[in-house]
Amino acid sequence: MQSVKETHKEDVININSLVEDFFYDVNYTYDAGVGLNEKTIDYICDIKNDPDWIRAFRKRALQIFLQKPLPVHWASKELEKIDFDKIRYYLAYDKKAQRSWDEVPAEIKKTFERLGIPEQERKFLAGVEAQFDSESAYSNIKESLSKQGVIFVGSTEGLHKYPEIFRKWFAKVIPPADNKFAALNSAVFSGGSFIYVPPGVKVQQPLQAYFRINAESFGQFERTLIIADEGSEVTYMEGCTAPRFETSTLHSAVVELVALPGAKIQYITVQNWSSNVFNLVTKRAIAMEEAEVRWLDCNIGSRLTMKYPGVILKGRKARGEVLSIALANTGQHQDTGAKMYHAADETSSNIISKSISIGSGRASYRGLVSIPDHLRNCKNNTECDALLINSTSRTDTYPAITVMGNRNATQHEASVSKISAEQLFYMQQRGLPEDEAMSLSVNGFINDLVREFPMEYSVELKRLIDLEMEGSVG
Repeated sequence: MQSVKETHKEDVININSLVEDFFYDVNYTYDAGVGLNEKTIDYICDIKNDPDWIRAFRKRALQIFLQKPLPVHWASKELEKIDFDKIRYYLAYDKKAQRSWDEVPAEIKKTFERLGIPEQERKFLAGVEAQFDSESAYSNIKESLSKQGVIFVGSTEGLHKYPEIFRKWFAKVIPPADNKFAALNSAVFSGGSFIYVPPGVKVQQPLQAYFRINAESFGQFERTLIIADEGSEVTYMEGCTAPRFETSTLHSAVVELVALPGAKIQYITVQNWSSNVFNLVTKRAIAMEEAEVRWLDCNIGSRLTMKYPGVILKGRKARGEVLSIALANTGQHQDTGAKMYHAADETSSNIISKSISIGSGRASYRGLVSIPDHLRNCKNNTECDALLINSTSRTDTYPAITVMGNRNATQHEASVSKISAEQLFYMQQRGLPEDEAMSLSVNGFINDLVREFPMEYSVELKRLIDLEMEGSVG
């Protein structure tokens, strides 16, 4: 355990051809050191001035994490390569988010400027939170929304300033015992967003969070809680990147959404992790009567991603949807999917998943749909399509659909296809180089889902996919 004094030395910058693959040498003020035990928890609690109930919550979660085995009996054996004793669990330059970019420390501000976040905020966002390693460096929301009662702050600020709202729903949708990585997040969480939208308020422009890992051998554990009160609407977008290091990096977030009666939440993710990141995330929503939750999820990069956004359809006529794109390149495994738990009459859900495997990359769809016997007039549609680019590419599908009784309806479609030599030859005859013909085919495969993303994100998505496709031919 150590505290790092601030010193001033020249910035060191490492850059390669990829836009997100760079890092600055930052002098951190707070460092919990390497490894995880109760002293690590106490260090984080002391830094954050956590109330006693959060300290007790974290320590209970730590015990659950230590007791639960790695889920290698059904998931990838790659998990065994994570050395939890060599990870740094808390690292921060400052523990307070700034309200102005001019107040953000220079090294951190330069990172987000290179990623284009301040520019995006000016153009089309209602609010931005920018997290750098363990803590948010910047958090702001338009004054007009604040006057309507919309809250958009970091999780620590939400816990301290709005305990009556925060505590009511915190860890209620995803308790620490949900799975090993939810327990890990519960023990050491730091950063993430807390959003509350009052009844009837419709936030027209998106709120955005950007999660940046800068340090090597580090774990980022943000925790996001979004509560949309009755009849309100909000769209939240998150972007995630990290530079490429020789050692493993861990990202294990927990996201809880609460859509109260008649509310609508849309949650959009575009991740582009470097190939050394283990991305093990738990995301779940609860939708009350006539509420709607949409997850739009794009997974690119990382060494292993395990992520299955879900919706508990608790109120009558609640609706849940997951639209997912996953791209696995050589050395990567995208284990993604969706979960829909129908718990009330006349609820409906829709899952559309598209995956692309390049080189020896592996994409897995893992889905769960549950409709118990006592419900009636519930509907589910599940579609999962996989595209294989090379003969060494791999895809797996694990759908688990349980529909009881005869008063509910579900349908499931799945397909696996490969871009044929004839298809490429046809496009090449019309003047397209082979790599452009391949990119065109891939973008056509996912185009109907890409159109669901906001325009700024769909352009970014196509750029990232074109980058991943480079060198895939041959």
